[in-house]
Amino acid sequence: RLPRAPVRTGDSLRGEEDAMDRIQVLEDKLAIRELLSRYAQMVDFREWERMDDVFAPGATIDYRSTGGQAGPYRETLEWLDRALEPWPLNLHFITNVAIELDGDRATSRCYFHAPMGRAEADGSQLVITNAGSYDDDLVRTDAGWRIAKRHCEQTIMIGQLPEGYDIPG
Repeated sequence: RLPRAPVRTGDSLRGEEDAMDRIQVLEDKLAIRELLSRYAQMVDFREWERMDDVFAPGATIDYRSTGGQAGPYRETLEWLDRALEPWPLNLHFITNVAIELDGDRATSRCYFHAPMGRAEADGSQLVITNAGSYDDDLVRTDAGWRIAKRHCEQTIMIGQLPEGYDIPG
């Protein structure tokens, strides 16, 4: 939808400011959507060197609903790297993104659908899919939007972990 034309009320001209505000909202929401995608790609391709492009200093992550850990983002992502080691194939899909802006802060909720796969001895693939939501507190930094707090709520697991497989601690 295009910005509305300026509206004249009395002696004041409204509209340009409203249009600029709407453009800023759209830019912020697009930047946050790109941030959520950057997280998914970082995890899927194990590009851990990009974590500071995703998380704000002092950020926390809570993966406990997946059987994982909660805590400072660096240590928690180190755990995630160990947990994903037996699953070399990952594809995070991020959908249903809802963003609420409040100046230099924001919250978002999105759904994730994340198949994980690995080759089996017989040449087939074992695929397990986790799905749920990410609830994020976000902050605008000098480098752009970053996640300050992430809570992962896994609601569905399609498939079963192999017998004897333990999620690393």
